[in-house]
Amino acid sequence: MIKTFGSLCSGIEVASLVLKPMGLTPLWFSEIAEFPSKFLKYKYPDTRNLGDMNDLPKLIKSKKIEVPDLLSGGTPCQAFSLAGLQNGLNDDRGQLTLKYIEIADEIDKIREEQGKDKAILFWENVEGVLSDRTNAFGCFLAGLAGFDKPIETKKWTNAGVLKSEKRNIAWRVLDGKYFGLPQQRRRLYLLAGGKNFNPENILFEVGKKIADPFKVAQTPKLTISLFEEEPKDVFNQTLIKTINGNEIEIFRTYTDCLYAAYGTKWNGNAAAYNGSLYIAQNKKLRRITPLECERLMGLPDNYTLVNGCSHTNRYQAVGNSWAVPVVKWITKRLLQNHSEKSVVNVFTDKKDDYSLDLFSDFQLLDNGKYLNGTSIPYDYKLVNLIDFVDTNAHEVFYISPKGCAGILRRKNEKNIKINERLEKVLSYVSSQG
Repeated sequence: MIKTFGSLCSGIEVASLVLKPMGLTPLWFSEIAEFPSKFLKYKYPDTRNLGDMNDLPKLIKSKKIEVPDLLSGGTPCQAFSLAGLQNGLNDDRGQLTLKYIEIADEIDKIREEQGKDKAILFWENVEGVLSDRTNAFGCFLAGLAGFDKPIETKKWTNAGVLKSEKRNIAWRVLDGKYFGLPQQRRRLYLLAGGKNFNPENILFEVGKKIADPFKVAQTPKLTISLFEEEPKDVFNQTLIKTINGNEIEIFRTYTDCLYAAYGTKWNGNAAAYNGSLYIAQNKKLRRITPLECERLMGLPDNYTLVNGCSHTNRYQAVGNSWAVPVVKWITKRLLQNHSEKSVVNVFTDKKDDYSLDLFSDFQLLDNGKYLNGTSIPYDYKLVNLIDFVDTNAHEVFYISPKGCAGILRRKNEKNIKINERLEKVLSYVSSQG
């Protein structure tokens, strides 16, 4: 029975946002960044923030803090992200992934003394950890499984199961754009626990093969005339709409993955040219606002609006957070799962001390059904960015004619490919200066 949880690298604490309404109690947080720490104190004043996660093993061992049934956390992704330097375990932030294991082990030692099962581990990270050149994921799995040496394989796939004498582990890359969010946010989600826990029953689904609905959809032919009426198909690919008397134009029905630098480097990356970052409103161009970013993550409106915070604080906090509907999907399945029989019946790699099964798509089971390890759940939900727009955006988010001209100039100087419709709007706005 899962009744309590502890949170590492808590950020703006999506774990509490999701788990508290499900009846779970947060025992403690662990966060050191200034704005998230301020946010936690304001939003969750009854839960203690322990600060640096490096101090937790000693606190747990000395029994100065209570051990939880569930340990959640996403150790810093910058060491593995395409947006970072990808230094993996050579990065101090990457080393915190190994500290996560130490904390989990200390928790389980206390739980064993108490006659309890091992804690359930819930870990999230960027999918780049799978291709990290330092084999960070193989090191992480080995640590969770209780091995001294990394687990080696030619390629880590987007889904898999590892069973060892110490822990059973499963992982799957899931994409927020199939969970009712207009954001392409592919993240790796991992569950682990003791020998009587089958995490694969929670992360994977059994059924038939399905096609990617975005590839099946017939994308309408798009014009490049400003605010011209456009066709739409069964997947509601409308790009122009009047909302509350405002003429709204978007350039894609979902954005690229939000990340922390949106608050500071919004005009110098790929998303600035493919249309992900912008909304045209009443023939002016603006950035996606912090409130709209919250909606793109499934957070409540103004969830990060804390007294004294800056727009940059909010962009960074949201970009570093978790996709709420994905976390809800996993945790609901976790709390409802009571099956003791594993859905995985074939392991492609068996060693003396572990069994490993790797797959990225659909794996055929011996009953003729398939194990779904894609980024698309069977009960997927597609939405359109235009339905998440806030028409009350402050003027500070609008881009001046000079700013639009600068974006076009950089595009021309560097020969950058740009969304045709965005280029049309940039040209129009820049001509108004």
